[in-house]
Formats: sequence, structure tokens, C-alpha cells
Amino acid sequence: MITELVSRARALRPELTANGFRADAEGTDVAANMRLLAGAGLNRLSVPVEFGGAWDGAWGGLPETIESIVEVSAADGSTGQCWSANALVARQIFISDVPREVRRQVADELLESGRRLVSSASEAGGKGPVTGRRVPGGIVIDGTKTFNTNSGGGGRDLLHVRFLLEGVPHQALVRLDDPGLTAAHDWDNMGQRGTDSQTITYQNVFVADGWHFPPAAIDPYLLSAVMLTHAALLQGLGEGALEATVGYLRTVKRSSMPKFAGAQEDPLIHRRLGEMSSELAAARALLMSVASEIASGSADPAETGVRGFRAKVASTTAGLRVTAQVHELTGGRGTSNRYRFDRYWRNARAFASHDSLDAKMAFIGAYEVTGALPNLTDYLAV
Repeated sequence: MITELVSRARALRPELTANGFRADAEGTDVAANMRLLAGAGLNRLSVPVEFGGAWDGAWGGLPETIESIVEVSAADGSTGQCWSANALVARQIFISDVPREVRRQVADELLESGRRLVSSASEAGGKGPVTGRRVPGGIVIDGTKTFNTNSGGGGRDLLHVRFLLEGVPHQALVRLDDPGLTAAHDWDNMGQRGTDSQTITYQNVFVADGWHFPPAAIDPYLLSAVMLTHAALLQGLGEGALEATVGYLRTVKRSSMPKFAGAQEDPLIHRRLGEMSSELAAARALLMSVASEIASGSADPAETGVRGFRAKVASTTAGLRVTAQVHELTGGRGTSNRYRFDRYWRNARAFASHDSLDAKMAFIGAYEVTGALPNLTDYLAV
């Protein structure tokens, strides 16, 4: 059953947390966690039934995929982002006009080899668009992508790169060990340190016919689904921070004032925990509701699109608020690197800075006022 895969992700959380703790401290790739997830069969969530996976239809299994991202992110934010990149890139490949034999090979590599998929899309702060040109038997790609999440595995892992071919958007699958690639190893941020979201330069990279393809027709639910993967990561970070805080308060003598013997008797701590728990529960309910709507394929795409934006806002806001309060509740001793509780906020803040939450709220507000979807490109770089 597909729901069993979510249970497996939940069961792995203690080990994922321990590995993620080390990756954060050392600024190293989360390879151990990605192997754990693949070994537990979680990559079936990224592969359709026809190729041996767990979902059917363009968005079948999306609720379970989103829930798995929450569970993994609660254990470790960097692993959650790499895991969500795997899931989202896989969906884009399997619903695109990719030759069946290529889709079959990608599926086999995901299921049998634990292959990782890299989102090579962003050119923010770069020197210009990545471009391709036709040559006999394929195309050649040149240019630089400034963020390449999940690229730390190297080897035969696959980059899903977007570029312009004769001025038209195009996509390709490129191996990370291609000799024409240069990885800058320049990812050294305060949060999401294990994602290896480094800069990668393509120089005369040849891609054989069949491994490059035009983008699929725009799916009416795609943008909302992307928003949900982002929301799930922040949701998971908030839930992980709350769980770590409660676990700490159960094992140490800590209260807001000396009149209380400990957290178990302290109504101020209870009040704060209750607020955090309620915000996260409300955000999760919206997140999972929208995922179910998309999976059904029967919801109005416009309303679902706005609800996806709302879910992103709700989970991001809750995740940031909860992770920022950990040390207020755990106190000075809780700032020790023994616990590294600060990683929850650092990870949440680093990922939430990815794009403007204000722009998402403005988009929602414009819809509320006009009753129609505003022009997306006025609010979001796509």
C-alpha cells in the first residue's frame, strides 16, 4: 500500500535526524540519508505504477508524496529538500514527452540504484540563460545554473536542466559525471547546508537525441503542486522543531519562572506550545487538503492554484514562527551545540528566503479582490 511508504519515512526519522545533524555540522552532502530512503523503497513514490512505482495518473499519490516530504523534513531540512527535488523532478520527467525507453531507464535507476535527480533550473544572479544548439545526433548545452539542489551525490545522478533551444524552452537529462560539467562546490550557507545547491557550469555538454525534449503542455495543477512541495518542507521543519522542543522539556528541569517546578507545571510554556501546535496543525490540514484536491483531478484549477499559494503561506509562516521560538522555550542550555536546535530556524529561514512570501500573499489578495487569477509572471519568476 502507498500509505505504508509514508509510515516507513516516519519510522526512519531518528536515523535521518542523526545523519542530518552531522551533515549540518560538517556542511556535507546528505548521501547517507538519501541511501536510507532509497533502501526503504521510498523512491517508489517518485515512479508511476506502469514502471513499478506507487502512483497512477499525473498526480496520483501526491498526498502521500507531500506527507513523506513533511516527515523527512521534520527529521532534517536538507534531506527534505533533496527528497522533494527527487519527487518533483521525477513527476516532471514522467509527465513530459520523454521517450518511453528513457522513462523506463530513469524508473529502473530510481528503484534499483537509488539514483538522485537534480533540479537544475535557477539562473538567479547568473550571467544569462543557458542555451542549446543542435548538432548531429543531439544537442550541445552551454551556460551556468546557479542553484542545483541534490547535486552532492555526483556520479551517474541526473540533472534535469532547463534551457533555451532556438529561443524556445527545452529540457534535458545530463549525468553529473559528464566531463563538460564543472561543479563549483560553492554552497556554504547558514541553512540547508547538506543540499549541495551549488553552481554548475555546462560547457559543450552533448546530449543525445531522446535525452532532451520540449516541456510538457502546462499542467493546470503543476504550479500548485510545486507550492505544496515548498510548503511541506517548511511544515516539516516546524513539526520537527516542536517535537525536539517538547522532547527537551520532558527531560530537563526548565520553567519560565521559579514558582513552577518544571515545564510540566508551567502554564506559560503550555500556552506557547499550544499555540505552536495549533498553527502547525492548521497549516498541515490545508496542505493535505490541497494535495488531495490535486490528486482527484476534479478540482477547479484556478481555485486550487490559489489554495496552493495559501498552503505555502500558511506552512511557511508556521514553520518560521515555531522554529524561531525553540530557544525561548529551551533556554540558555538549549543553545548548546550538543543539541544544535538552531538548525531548525537556520534551515527554515534559508529555504523561506528562496522567494518572496509577500508576493504570494499579494497574489492571493489580488484574487480575492478581483475574483480572477492575476498575471502570474507579475508576481513570480517562472
